[in-house]
Amino acid sequence: MRSILLHVADDDSLKARTQAALDLARAFGGHLACLQAVPYEYGVPGDFYGALVADLIPELRKAADNLRAECEERLRAEDVVWSWDQLDGRALEHVLRAASLSDIVVVGSREPLTRAPSLLARDLATRLRTPMLLVPEHATGLDCDGNAVVAWNGSQEASHALKAALPLLAKADSVVLASILGEPGGEFDLPAVAGAEYLSRHGIRCELTEFTLGEGTVAEVLAEVAMHRKAAYLVMGAYGRSRIAEAVLGGVTRELLAKPPVPILTCH
Repeated sequence: MRSILLHVADDDSLKARTQAALDLARAFGGHLACLQAVPYEYGVPGDFYGALVADLIPELRKAADNLRAECEERLRAEDVVWSWDQLDGRALEHVLRAASLSDIVVVGSREPLTRAPSLLARDLATRLRTPMLLVPEHATGLDCDGNAVVAWNGSQEASHALKAALPLLAKADSVVLASILGEPGGEFDLPAVAGAEYLSRHGIRCELTEFTLGEGTVAEVLAEVAMHRKAAYLVMGAYGRSRIAEAVLGGVTRELLAKPPVPILTCH
């Protein structure tokens, strides 16, 4: 993970995900590429001639420049190689383009201003082909040597996420493959032991555990496991339910992305 792409926006988790991205860069001797997208495609009801939007644009640009100055001041004090791109337009298209030659994309869990679950993270979860690290606002960074929990149900998505996380898992103090008994969707395609054997070929030992679903949701059980195991991060596949509407996520993915207990590394 030598090429780390950080999405920059003025939301509650910017400080946390910047620290997580810096932690990744230090752990792998990587380059931190900061991407700041400034959207100007605003529509104001009743503003048929765009006069209000025209007045708004200078303020948006000023706010973006102020945020960049604050972030660059912080980065100059860090011992990490970094670069900055400030681009006009929606973040989604810019992140997808830049992610093509990135090893991991670091994003936040909240929308700016509204604090609603991140629409960018939701859209990236099913469109991105690069691993994504979702960082909640309460995180203090990313302990690359800490404990890791991998959500395992034997699916292709879980397998892709496991492979994507290999560089981090190789550094982890402990790795747990957690399977949820009673999870909707039928039998596992691959047993957990297959995941463990794959990790062992890369010199990574792991613990296989099974948890009962009970009355809670799969997302709730995984969150409890992550907290109980003092996980530095959770690895999971991103599941899309609809080919017609890619951005509509499966329930487990949607629930965990909306309220991540710890940083989540996911891959579709």
